Amino acid sequence: MEVLILDLRRTRSLGVKRLRNELIRQHDLQLSLDTVHRVLVRHGAQHLDQARLRRKGARQYSRPIPGDRLQMDVCKIAPGIYQYTAIDDCSRYKLLGVYPRRNAKSTLSFLERVVEEMPFPIQRIQTDRGLEFFAEDVQRRLMEWAIKFRPAPPRSPHLNGKVERTQRSDLEEFWATVDPKATDIEDRLAEWRISGIGGRLHMALSGNAPIDHICDRLAKTPLADKVEARYDLRREKIRVDDYRVDMALVQLK
Repeated sequence: MEVLILDLRRTRSLGVKRLRNELIRQHDLQLSLDTVHRVLVRHGAQHLDQARLRRKGARQYSRPIPGDRLQMDVCKIAPGIYQYTAIDDCSRYKLLGVYPRRNAKSTLSFLERVVEEMPFPIQRIQTDRGLEFFAEDVQRRLMEWAIKFRPAPPRSPHLNGKVERTQRSDLEEFWATVDPKATDIEDRLAEWRISGIGGRLHMALSGNAPIDHICDRLAKTPLADKVEARYDLRREKIRVDDYRVDMALVQLK
């Protein structure tokens, strides 16, 4: 047990929570955070070489209702391999997809999965200002689905903090342990995602898993017809990736 903990710490620089998760996922070894921490202290490995950076003045927040806001992003895994990620701001329920390109076609394909597989209606989607999200076809499709498109201002990664953090976990805990070009990579990624939404506990969710958090808020989550009735197409505009131009257009009536 101690050898496994120390090897993961040395080779992948994982924190205590991620060490525990990896021991469960890869070795079916259930340990408490205190036990993992005691092993690190006993061997003088309780401190990581590189401290996590925290944005000064940044506040953590969560939307109160599942589907109120989804954060979406794309990260490059390897040449010709891109991971699309969508995570619910309230519950941390997430979907993952692998595509050969980050473009409008891939974005539309992933969005169709998101709308179909998320267990609640989606009210708005928040992204960075990547061009793959600003294609008119993508925005028109969101309008058809009565979903608001709300891109974040440039140089504001903290606003998409949940999707940034979950992608970092995917890179460090999943992609670091697999061959990205394996023929069954999509199946393995799906298994990784399911283990996260059903069995991975989040301190920010009072120790619950995402699926439990959704169930706890089921009575307060609006149905799809109610979300659609609230959507006002007249207030929506085609957004552009240039922030200054975009803000000027938003102000036009």
